[in-house]
Parts: sequence; structure tokens; C-alpha cells
Amino acid sequence: MLDIRFLRENSEAVKQNIKNKFQDEKLPLVDEVTALDVEHRAAKTKADSLRSNRNKISKQIGYFMAQGKREEAEKAKEQVTADAQRLAELESIEAELGAKITNIMMTIPNIIDESVPIGRDDSENKEVQRYGEPVVPDFEIPYHTEIMESFDGIDLDSAGRVAGNGFYYLMGDIARLHSAVISYARDFMIDRGFTYCVPPFMIRSDVVTGVMSFAEMDAMMYKIEGEDLYLIGTSEHSMIGKFIDTIIPESSLPQTLTSYSPCFRKEKGAHGIEERGVYRIHQFEKQEMIVVCKPEDSKAWFDKLWQNTVDLFRSLCIPVRTLECCSGDLADLKVKSVDVEAWSPRQKKFFEVGSCSNLGDAQARRLKIRVKGKDLNYLPHTLNNTVVAPPRMLIAFLENNLKKDGNVVIPDVLRPYMGGKSELSKSR
Repeated sequence: MLDIRFLRENSEAVKQNIKNKFQDEKLPLVDEVTALDVEHRAAKTKADSLRSNRNKISKQIGYFMAQGKREEAEKAKEQVTADAQRLAELESIEAELGAKITNIMMTIPNIIDESVPIGRDDSENKEVQRYGEPVVPDFEIPYHTEIMESFDGIDLDSAGRVAGNGFYYLMGDIARLHSAVISYARDFMIDRGFTYCVPPFMIRSDVVTGVMSFAEMDAMMYKIEGEDLYLIGTSEHSMIGKFIDTIIPESSLPQTLTSYSPCFRKEKGAHGIEERGVYRIHQFEKQEMIVVCKPEDSKAWFDKLWQNTVDLFRSLCIPVRTLECCSGDLADLKVKSVDVEAWSPRQKKFFEVGSCSNLGDAQARRLKIRVKGKDLNYLPHTLNNTVVAPPRMLIAFLENNLKKDGNVVIPDVLRPYMGGKSELSKSR
């Protein structure tokens, strides 16, 4: 969410940013909120004047009573009563206008970084760099659920009967591989200096609206009926929410946390054939990383975060590439974002396995997260990135480590988490 003072002084820049994000339907909101802001400040000025006058008259009443001037005191009291009624009206107007301003400001997109390419949607994202050599083997790569089934590692039919579409049972070595990847990712991030955390898996509505846009909330979040609680779609939400309405000592920055959690998503909309199986599901597990830092440090942290994901995937023998997300593909709170995509030998293309985002001070402003600086308090920047999110990541892992005989090689770094196994052997 933008600072209203920034919008007040830079309305044309805000409008151009909206155009750059191809959200022209939001352009009238800038003039609307500007007009409301004028009304709001006028009401506040009048209310502040009445409060000041009330204090002055209250002192006069005491003086008149001490001097025995009862008539003057009663007139002053009448003035206080009249002012109190008018003040209550102004405070009501002030609150109503403030709420309208906040609602509009919550829908106006954040100012994107000047380095972000201008584009309408994800088809215009720009490849930045590739890491590792994509290989297409001389044998056919089965669909990922077929690979899992060859190890008796997945049961979608039973999951469908129990929970419906978008759920799964992972079994045996595939389930163990899933857990091994999560454990390895945890230790990988701890070794890089991040503090490990297991957060709440449900959050209140004030945290939800603090960390994401209304559009994202509607498309993603599951609401707990009868309670002010939502199931998290990613642990980033509860991890950033950890700092809600707090003042962080500057000396404790940066806050660097890595978290494990299950994730729950509605995944609204139709999906293509490559999103069968465990590619797009309602429930999955993820290792996440978040950073809360000084504004001047956020660009450097952004590069460190996506590099962590690249390094982890490369350690598992999976070629990846980074994509710079264009303006139209950025969620409204994001300043800049990079997707990490893994190579699929079967599809002969890359597909998304993680996303790194810099949100500037937008989440901090919404959640009232402040830093106690040397001279004054200020808003920190927040960033997040996916370390790894199986079972989608397992698609890339199985395809890139599959042998011609149907067995799957276990990279050296993962073997301690797999009981020393060097490969998975087919069950049939």
C-alpha cells in the first residue's frame, strides 16, 4: 500500500504506474482518493481546532468559577457542549473518510522498480539467466505420476474419494523423498544463516489483508467458517505477520527466517493438461524464506534470496533459469519479482518452481511494522522467496534424475536424508 502523502505529491507518477501494470480501470481511483484526502484533512483540521478550543474554554470555566462568575461559566459550558456535538460529527466524518481512503489505497498498486520490464502478462516475462545444461535423454520420460506409480509412490484415486480433486497420498520411497527434500532445504537455509521457524498455519483477517491484495485473497485463501481465521496459502503470510504492530530495534535487522509449513490454496480457474497430477493442487508443503531489512538493503537481499533457490536446485542436479516478471505479472503489492523455473526433460521446457519478491514497505505499512531508528522510526522492507515446494519440485527432480532402466538417482547431498540410498529402485 502506498503512502497517501506520496500519492498526494506524485499523483501523475501513480497513474503512470497503473498504466504500466495495464490496470487502466483503476486510474479514476487516484483522483477519487485525492478528493477524499482533501475532505479528510479539512475535517481533521476543524476537529483539531475544536479540541484545542475545548481545552482553552475548559481552563476559562475554571477561572470563571474561581472568580464567582457563574453566568460566564455557564455560557462557556454551553459552548463546550455545542463544540462536543460538532466534534463528534467531525470525528464520525473523519473516520468514514479515512476508511474510504484506506479501502481505495489498498487497491492502488505499489510503485514497481524502474528495472521491471513493461509487459501485459507472464508471456512477456524476460529470461535473465540459465544455470546448468538442459538435457533431453535418448529415452522417453513418463508423466510424473507414472514415475511415482512405478515406485508405488502415489495414490490419487483414494485421495479423490477422501478429499476430492487436487489432493494426493504419497507413499513409500516417494513420500520419503518428499520429506527428504524438505529436510535438506531446511538445513540448506540454516547453513546460510537463516533462523528456522515453524509458524502458525492459520492467520487472522488483519494479517491476511496486511500481506496480500484483495484479488489474491479471494483466489487463494480458505476461510474457517465461524471464526476470524484463514488457512495459510504460504508460510510467508504468517512469517511476515509475526511482526504485526511491532517496533523492531534497528540493531536486530535484518530478520532472516526460513520456515516450514503446509500450504492450502483454492487454485481457482481452469488448468491445462500439464497441471494434472501433483502440479497444481489444493494442499502441499513448502520451505520458505523471508527477510525484514532496512530499505537501502532490500535490493541486495533480493538477489541473495533467488540465488539461494538456484543453488539448492543445482545441488540436486536440476537445471534452472530465472525469469524477470514483467509489470503486468506483478501482484499489486510487489515492487519486483523473479521466478525460478526448473527444466522438464519430458516437456522440453522450463516450468515454475519458485518465486522471489521484494514488496518494499507495502506490507510493513499495512501491518504497522516499524523500525526504531537512531533519530526516528521508519518502515522496513519485506521480501520472500520459495526455497522449495514439493511435490511440484518432485516433478523436476524425478524427470532430471530418471535413468533409462526406470530407477532414479539420489544426488549425494540428499542421501543422508534417504537412509544412505544412492537410487530409488522400481517396484515393478
